[in-house]
Amino acid sequence: MAWDPTPATAASAVEADEPPGPLSSAEAEAHVRRTCFAAAPPLRTGVELEWLVHDRSDPGRLVPPEALEAALAPLAVPGALPGGSRVTREPGGQVELSGPPATSLVGCVGAAADDVAALRHALAAAGLTPVGLGLDPHRVQPRVLDAPRYRAMEAYFDHFGPGGRIMMRATASVQVCVDAGDESDGPSGYRARWALAHRIGPLLVAAFANSPLLRGRPTGWKSTRQALWARIDPGRTRPPEHGCDGDPRTAWAGYALDASLLCVRRDPPAPWTAPRARSFRSWLRGPHRHPERPPALADLDYHLSTLFPPVRPRGWLELRMIDAQSGDDWLVPVTVVRTLLDDPVAAEAAHRATEPLTGDDGRPRAEYWLRAARHGPADPLLGPAVRACLAAAESALARDPADARLRAAVGRFADRYAERDRCPADDHLDRVDRPARPPLEGARHD
Repeated sequence: MAWDPTPATAASAVEADEPPGPLSSAEAEAHVRRTCFAAAPPLRTGVELEWLVHDRSDPGRLVPPEALEAALAPLAVPGALPGGSRVTREPGGQVELSGPPATSLVGCVGAAADDVAALRHALAAAGLTPVGLGLDPHRVQPRVLDAPRYRAMEAYFDHFGPGGRIMMRATASVQVCVDAGDESDGPSGYRARWALAHRIGPLLVAAFANSPLLRGRPTGWKSTRQALWARIDPGRTRPPEHGCDGDPRTAWAGYALDASLLCVRRDPPAPWTAPRARSFRSWLRGPHRHPERPPALADLDYHLSTLFPPVRPRGWLELRMIDAQSGDDWLVPVTVVRTLLDDPVAAEAAHRATEPLTGDDGRPRAEYWLRAARHGPADPLLGPAVRACLAAAESALARDPADARLRAAVGRFADRYAERDRCPADDHLDRVDRPARPPLEGARHD
């Protein structure tokens, strides 16, 4: 995400020059607290859109990486995309558009839509098409990117089973980015926005679940993508255990420093493989045999980029739990997230709707993330909350005529899916008559 720094984050970057001598635990914690929750009023919205890429004439055929690279080459030229997005590839050949943030929702969605149209045109010219699904229903593509990061990531995730390789090579998402919030204790404050982002997280999983098939068969999950993430290293892929009812900066700093090292950057040709079960905090404390040197501030920043919880603070908040959507439906989760977090009336409605799903600490109980992935809005507790939040977003959008098109899109989506206890995954399941296998049974290394 090309997120321009606010004055607060720009100042933090200056203050966070590499300290003299070895990095201490106190310096590391202060750096995480300062940079990951940069106080800023909630004004901006950004989006990162991922797609699977299929052959237009044969969706099950493997797309040669050189064909995809050639198709994307014209878009890599600066200024080629009208909305200012950057196009990149994921390890399995998925394509991602990362756009700059905009101060208006209409501006964010409009710029992204222009770039999506340009991407579709470029791929179509090569006989390819972007596919908005959370998981490739046909195959798990071989890894096509051979960067040291991805080799180390694959080796690390293999310790947890085959889910990491499937996630890296065959999944796609809609990631919505919003300002973290200011220092106040009200709804615009970073504490309230962090808490609400987690409260609505399972509802976003459920409402937009769109990954029910793996290798042509139902998995038993509406969002298999979310189920895969839940199986991979909970210390870096699940929400922090504390922080919704306290100080998110403290909670996140503890989560980040206690997470295991996924990779350690080294000069080529040395591999980036990290030692098993060693946290960044333990690397700070030494001894420095493996990794063979003390960590620097740049190592900490890189470590933060290897954490993948549903809500990730990066100075702003990045909501990562939403499956990729078919056609132009990606604009619906972008609109819903921005509206529920930024409109005070909608935020209060979302808070009330999620009350039955939370524990004493204000967080949604862990079971609801999995229930959302398995059942979508058909879950008897999640379904009413999903419908209430979509209705709250639609009502808030009605107050500004500029949002009329987005309001209509949210309304159509709610009528087609949530109001019928359905999600996009059900459309795909309707076309498959094979019985569901036990969840993720048969997943293997490729």
